[in-house]
Amino acid sequence: MKPYPGYFYTGDGAARDEHGYIWIKGRVDDVINVSGHRLSTAEIESALITHAGVAETAVVGTADELTGQAVYAFVTLKPEFSYDPNDEAGLTKELTLQVRKVIGPFAAPKKIYIVSDLPKTRSGKIMRRVLRKIVAGEGDQLGDLSTLAEPSVVDNIKQKVAASS
Repeated sequence: MKPYPGYFYTGDGAARDEHGYIWIKGRVDDVINVSGHRLSTAEIESALITHAGVAETAVVGTADELTGQAVYAFVTLKPEFSYDPNDEAGLTKELTLQVRKVIGPFAAPKKIYIVSDLPKTRSGKIMRRVLRKIVAGEGDQLGDLSTLAEPSVVDNIKQKVAASS
């Protein structure tokens, strides 16, 4: 039985504003529940992207014993943005503070990874399921990667995550 007979369920979340306009908020399945706070990954990504150095970002959630789910962020930097690679902790702290300021402390990522690129399909869509599996410690169970534009990106991210564990 369908949840909404006569309607096609897209899996997208939306809200209607006071003027009757409908605003698409993102995928319903891209919601992270952190200590009872339902957070849209798109909302956290939007907060991160406001930092002057951030070119692109992908946020995923994975199981956490304390909070139910934890937020993990992967960030690529703009080529013209300069920072000291030896002080990556300083940059990730800035990014965490940005999320806390824009959304609130409950949305702060547990870990932010600065990476050279994100795993994308040939059409440019970020493969968040791959990132989710990597942070969950299931990097050997990534499934079908045949649509990846650049397979070496996954290995680089796996090394980055393993090095910070």
